[in-house]
Amino acid sequence: MSLSAQVANNLPFLRRYARALSGSQATGDAFVHATLEAVLADKALQESLSGGRVPLYNAFNKVWSSAYLDVPPGDAAGAGEHEAAVRERLGTITPLNRQALLLTTLEDFSVAETAQILERDENEVEDLIRDAIAEIDRESTTSVLIIEDEPLISMQLEELVSSLGHTICGTAATRSQARQVVAERMPGLVLADIQLADGSSGLDAVDDILQIGDVPVIFITAYPERLLTGDRPEPTYLVTKPFQEVTVRTAISQALFFGSSRPLP
Repeated sequence: MSLSAQVANNLPFLRRYARALSGSQATGDAFVHATLEAVLADKALQESLSGGRVPLYNAFNKVWSSAYLDVPPGDAAGAGEHEAAVRERLGTITPLNRQALLLTTLEDFSVAETAQILERDENEVEDLIRDAIAEIDRESTTSVLIIEDEPLISMQLEELVSSLGHTICGTAATRSQARQVVAERMPGLVLADIQLADGSSGLDAVDDILQIGDVPVIFITAYPERLLTGDRPEPTYLVTKPFQEVTVRTAISQALFFGSSRPLP
């Protein structure tokens, strides 16, 4: 397989990770672009990509670390309001905790692979994951709207959300039902499927909500790569079906951490 084909296969998922880590489509995609530029400029790195996803994510980690660890959180001159908030929020905790958790849950890397990506000891990675989970347990709660047309999945999400201490402000199987719920109570978080029961779109249902107020949104879909082309405004948080509960839990934490689903300018 050619280098371009290898990178293309992994690119949608690297975009997913970058967006979840940064809390922004625009910021995440910018880091992915910088990573690709680094790959093109480094022959040894190009050769290492034959080893699969790990070298590509390791290259991304180096770009991410150099940009975020060397820039003081307050140095956001020229950034938009939300971009400045993202930088400030990242500075309030150690981003490495969340990297380790996202890599092992959202991206399904093993602890050993995560250690290679982050260039850390495996024991340290395990400690980072525990620290990140402890932070989740200390987080404040919110109200959640679940937009899902499959009853069993909707019930599973309800139980998961409730177990984290959040409240369910409503469930919806269609775009119109979602409108009705929001008309009565604005949620603090939305979990949304893409394809709904009556043929309506979860994307459209969420767009209706975002016209009213800014709320973090997590999309749940069987085909995340179809929404991660980088060609248009796209979701920041994506979870793949069938999902593991720990993956949804991590995505909820990350979405609430930044508190906004809208892409940056």
